[in-house]
Amino acid sequence: MQLYNIETENFKLDGGAMFGVVPKSIWNKLNPADENNMCSWAMRCLLIQDGNRLILVDNGIGNKQDAKFFSYYFLHGENTLEKSLAKYGFHKNDITDVILTHLHFDHCGGSVDRIDNKLIPAFKNATYWSNQNHWQWATQPNDREKASFLKENILPIQENGQLQFINLPNTSLEQTGKLGMSSFNEFIDLRFVNGHTDMMMLPQIKYKNKTIVYMADLLPSAAHIPLPYVMAYDMFPLTTLKEKKSFLQEAVTNEYILMFEHDVHNECCTLQQTERGIKVNEIFKLSEI
Repeated sequence: MQLYNIETENFKLDGGAMFGVVPKSIWNKLNPADENNMCSWAMRCLLIQDGNRLILVDNGIGNKQDAKFFSYYFLHGENTLEKSLAKYGFHKNDITDVILTHLHFDHCGGSVDRIDNKLIPAFKNATYWSNQNHWQWATQPNDREKASFLKENILPIQENGQLQFINLPNTSLEQTGKLGMSSFNEFIDLRFVNGHTDMMMLPQIKYKNKTIVYMADLLPSAAHIPLPYVMAYDMFPLTTLKEKKSFLQEAVTNEYILMFEHDVHNECCTLQQTERGIKVNEIFKLSEI
C-alpha cells in the first residue's frame, strides 16, 4: 500500500465561522484573516494505492460552478486535482473508488464534471462510496445546510449507476463510548461522526505499522484540536465536542497520526497529553511517514 497527498485548490472562508465561539483575538494568531475576515484553507485529498485499487478520499471543490459561485470562495494556489494526480503518474480514469467523507461542495465538487453542458461523473471507472443515511440527509437537506449540498455534485453519481453505500455501524458513541466504525477493506475502516453533518465518514488506515486517520471536518486543521474550537458550520456542535473528546483521547492512547484536509500549513501530526490538555506533538508531511 502507498499513500499520496493530493493537493487541490485553496479557498477562503470566514474565520469567525471556522472557529465558532473562539474570539478573533485568539484564532487570528493561528490562521490570520485578510481585510474581509477571510482565512485561507486547503482542500487536501488522500490517494490510497492498494493492489489493483486506487482509492481517492474526497476531491475538492471542482470547476463546474459559475464565476459568481467561485467569487464567494476566492480560489487560489497552483494545485489542482488533475495536476496532483499527474505528479504521481495517475489520471482520473485510473481511480477505482472514491470515498466521500460527506457531500458538502468543498469535499465532493470534483466528483462530477460539466462537459458540453452535461453533468458526467469525473471518475468514469470508479465506484463512489457514501452511506444511506448521509445520502438521504444531503438529497433532502435542511434549510440551514442546503446551500452546502449542491444537487449537481451529487445526483449524477447515482443516475449513472456509480453509487454504493457503506454498511452502517451497529454501535454508537453513546452505546460504547467510542465512535461507530465500519470496515471498507482489510486495511481501511470508516469512522462515523454526526456533529458536523449526519454520518460523516473518517477513513482510518493501517499503514507502515501505524494508524492514520483522515480527519475531514471533525478536525479541519491542527488549530481545531482544542475542545472548544468547533466550527459554526457544524449542525450539532455539542455532538462535535463529545466526538472530539472521545477521539482525541483514543488518538493519544493509540498514537494515531492525524491527516488534515483543510490545514494550509500542516498535513499530518501526532498528539501528546499535557497538563493543559491534548496538544500537537509532531508536525510532518504524509510523505515522511
